[in-house]
Amino acid sequence: MSSEKKGTSPALKRSWFQGLKSEFGKITWPTKNKLAKEAVLVLVIALLLGCLIVVIDALLKAGLAFLW
Repeated sequence: MSSEKKGTSPALKRSWFQGLKSEFGKITWPTKNKLAKEAVLVLVIALLLGCLIVVIDALLKAGLAFLW
């Protein structure tokens, strides 16, 4: 099918890609150092939350075992 049958012209597609390229140019990517720090922070928080869930689970199991 030609682009005329789909309802989009080649000029419109070209304009869309130019706009996309322009928007990608506006992105400020983090530095490697900042990215590494944030990744470590995410891992630490995930580990702390995992430990907290394990402790709460153990307490609930002990409490239910005491009740039964």
